[in-house]
Amino acid sequence: MNDESSVDELLTALYEALAATAERPVAREASAYVGEAEAVARDLAQRPAPEAVIAERVGHVRDLLAEVDETEDDAADEHVERAREVTAAILDRVEAD
Repeated sequence: MNDESSVDELLTALYEALAATAERPVAREASAYVGEAEAVARDLAQRPAPEAVIAERVGHVRDLLAEVDETEDDAADEHVERAREVTAAILDRVEAD
């Protein structure tokens, strides 16, 4: 991710970060939040949407990830942190337009 990344690239990066947690042994409670966030991110990465919809749905992903304190797996924690960073970048981009 860099300052030149498009919103579409960021949405793909968000989905990939969350999908990577599916391969990890994530704590049950965290898994529910991450799984729902992944489903929303997958939909956004695969289907074009207006920026207002992107902002609303990525805001939902942000809220879901805020519920995850830790996953009980270091690699999954890194993926979740990456997803939080990408979420912030997407919201900065679409809310600035």
